[in-house]
This record gives sequence, C-alpha cells and structure tokens, in this order.
Amino acid sequence: MRISIITSTFNSASTLPDTIDSIQNQNYANLEYIIIDGGSKDGTLDLVNERSIVSKCISEPDKGIYDALNKGVQLASGDIIGFVHSDDLLASKDILEKIAAIFVNEGVDGVYGDLIYSNKTDINKTIRTWKSQAFHPNLLRKGWMPAHPTFFLKKEVYNHIGAFNLDYSIAADYDFMVRVLQNKEYKFAYLPEIITNMRVGGASNRSLKNILQKSKEDFRIMQTHKIGGLSTLIGKNVSKLKQFI
Repeated sequence: MRISIITSTFNSASTLPDTIDSIQNQNYANLEYIIIDGGSKDGTLDLVNERSIVSKCISEPDKGIYDALNKGVQLASGDIIGFVHSDDLLASKDILEKIAAIFVNEGVDGVYGDLIYSNKTDINKTIRTWKSQAFHPNLLRKGWMPAHPTFFLKKEVYNHIGAFNLDYSIAADYDFMVRVLQNKEYKFAYLPEIITNMRVGGASNRSLKNILQKSKEDFRIMQTHKIGGLSTLIGKNVSKLKQFI
C-alpha cells in the first residue's frame, strides 16, 4: 500500500530538516511525501527544493493549517494518508512499515498510536506522553480521542467523510476525528508504540487565549455530534493530566 505523508509549513526552516529526515530515513519505500507551504519567506522552500524525498510541493497563501491539510489530502495519491507537521517527526525508522502491515493484515480503515511531546529546543527531552488505547465508541462521551498526528487513515475515508471544517480554527482535527470514529462502518487498530514526536508549543496550547478558544470549539463539536456536554469537556481536559506522569 502506498502511504502519502503530508506536511504543512509556514516559515518552518528551523524545524523542517528534522521532520524531513524522519521521513527520508523510513524503511518503507512505497511513500509519497507532500509539502503544502503557506508562502514562507525564511528559506523553507530552499530546504524543500534540496530534498529529493519531496514528491509534490505547492506554496501559496492559505487559510491556516487545516486549509493546508485539505489541499494535501486532495493532492495525495496514496492508499493511506498521514500527517507529520513541520514541528514534528516520526519516532522510529520502521514506524510506517509497522503501520502499513496493520492495514494489510488486519483490514482496518485507520491506525493510531502513542505520541510524545518534546522540549521545543531539545527534541530528546520528553515533556509528556500521550498513551492511547483500543477504540470503543463509548470513549467519545468521556472526551477521549487519539492523538491526531498519529492517526493514519485510508484515502477512501477522506473521500467519504469529507474535509476538515474550516469553521473551527483550532479544533478542526477533533471535529474530523469524531466524524470518522462515529462511523460504524470503519474499523480501527491501536498500535501501542510511539508514532510521533511533537515539539511543545502548538496552536492549541500556545496561549491562554488559544486554550479557551479550543475549549469553546471542543464544546461546540461535542454538542453538534451529540457526544456530550460540559462533563465530556471536563473529562477531555482532565484526562491529559496523566500524560505528565
């Protein structure tokens, strides 16, 4: 199965080399790597042009990361789609090989795993660990979700479920995952390994304002998809505390 990896970038020259290296070093050969750039001015595109691993790249103004990811999904030709953001990297050289094997051997529609948050300047210093679990629909009412950067899906799921909803500026990934996980036609597998190493400081937790905005969007998503209300929102946030232990 062909895997399409999508990275969205905007003035990402300081962290992008680590991201690209983690993809270029994968043991899995049947790989398409797509970069969607928002019009960087810091040398990001020079880095991209130097790397032969990049299959496709477009650079143009966009409406934010979810708009960029939607563009990447449209360009992707792989059977499986995954995202590696420009602050992140794949945790091991054989992780795509393991993910592809699960898709083939277990006949699932999606695979997800664990994630570690690392120090922004020292990628080897772990701040917190997001350990996931096997999926059950009841978990959604508890505020549970997989870590989105670890969530690999068949392209046909995107064709069926649709794009990231740009009405959500911070939580469109949560909205998308709820739409996918609520669909009873799909099967998912949990890979109990670290898939993604993510630097701290992402959009959702960059400031108190962003945290409040995300909570508002999360609550709206919960009500829209009828998976809960205030108790679900509290559960979603409280569950993250154990990631620091």
